[in-house]
Amino acid sequence: MSSNDTPPPLPEPLRVPVADSHTHLDMQAGTVEEALAKAASVGVTTVVQVGCDVAGSRWAAETAAAWENVWAAVALHPNEAPRIVHGDPAGTPRQGPREPGGEAALDAALAEIDALAALPHVRAVGETGLDFFRTGPEGVAAQELSFRRHIDIAKRHGKALVIHDREAHDDVLRVLAEEGAPDAVVFHCYSGDAAMARICADRGYYMSFAGNVTFKNAQPLRDALAAAPPELVLVETDAPFLTPAPFRGRPNAPYLIPVTLRAMAELKGMEEDALAAAVARNTARAFGYEAAAPA
Repeated sequence: MSSNDTPPPLPEPLRVPVADSHTHLDMQAGTVEEALAKAASVGVTTVVQVGCDVAGSRWAAETAAAWENVWAAVALHPNEAPRIVHGDPAGTPRQGPREPGGEAALDAALAEIDALAALPHVRAVGETGLDFFRTGPEGVAAQELSFRRHIDIAKRHGKALVIHDREAHDDVLRVLAEEGAPDAVVFHCYSGDAAMARICADRGYYMSFAGNVTFKNAQPLRDALAAAPPELVLVETDAPFLTPAPFRGRPNAPYLIPVTLRAMAELKGMEEDALAAAVARNTARAFGYEAAAPA
């Protein structure tokens, strides 16, 4: 095992328990049981497991049904929609090459997401949105169609909408305004600047910050966190990705939430416990579950 594969050490436990608002347990090493036990040992007592395709969304829903402290989000990732419609000759390590399916295939996949979104353990529709980093102009129409359909699914089922926004800020905000946003909107791995944070705050959108807020080149992200009202801030890992400094490049997991939360508290000039309490309340409110009472 290289040093880059070595899991970072357990951080000092949080005194006030919080939730990891966005993780991918199905992409992490070890079992769900191990991941949840490790997280709980440092005060991360709830996780939101997020699906990116039909199979992953089914797994998220099944895992949330099996574990009391796991909630699910289900969706087709923005990069998944063009793959379904136009095909993907190169494929991905998880899925392999695919033939073009057209809009009929997208409709069929969205029908599955719609059915999963009705389940009680599924508390969000996501991650959906727009990604102009990995998908070129030919995929934009499929992404936007899929995004609009996910917004409708979230509203009909009364579930939160979890947004993936990569190099598409203006278009994401435009589509939300055109469609009418659900009651709870979460910008996962918030990537906008302080000006966009103020727009999100005005619209009551939650902003979830990940380990990249600790990266050296992330000053615009830190400025956005400074501008974000504490009552709209969430914390996430997006594990196994975006491991916070000083462990960048090593595998991320929900137990590393305290590292990011402490950096966030420092950046916002807040006491760790105060930010943790706010984040715990906000996450429960956004995803519609009862937050555990502080010990």
